Amino acid sequence: MLGLALIYSTGLFLVGLDFALAIGLLSGLVSFVPYLGLFVGIALASIAALVQLHSFPAVGGVVLVFVVGQMIEGTLLTPRLVGPRIGLHPVIVIFAVLAGGQLFGFFGILLALPAAAVISVLARYVIVRYRGSRAGEVTTESADEITSNSASG
Repeated sequence: MLGLALIYSTGLFLVGLDFALAIGLLSGLVSFVPYLGLFVGIALASIAALVQLHSFPAVGGVVLVFVVGQMIEGTLLTPRLVGPRIGLHPVIVIFAVLAGGQLFGFFGILLALPAAAVISVLARYVIVRYRGSRAGEVTTESADEITSNSASG
């Protein structure tokens, strides 16, 4: 949230808005709900750009700031900051959010990371149980048999 607030505030300052810091901080802090910060920020910053700068290209700059902020958040901030906290690789975080959104829409995006974390824990449990069972053991005889079969085949 703070990373997005910094990105939004800096971008809006570069666009030339007087209330860049306030709008950026509010948008970043509201972003704990996926896409809410984006919509609130674009709405407030667009109104501020029209009132203050009286130009539609400034609104385009505002939209560009928020699009770039979302891209940075989705590809850098979330995978690197959230992934390690829940024990997921950054690529899995990106894939989970994309798959959740594609399959279940907005609620899929909200539930993607918790679901991926649960699946990851269950998969690790199954792997540990499998390796601890007789089915997961590779004995010296079976390893020699596999090696001799692959060499003769």
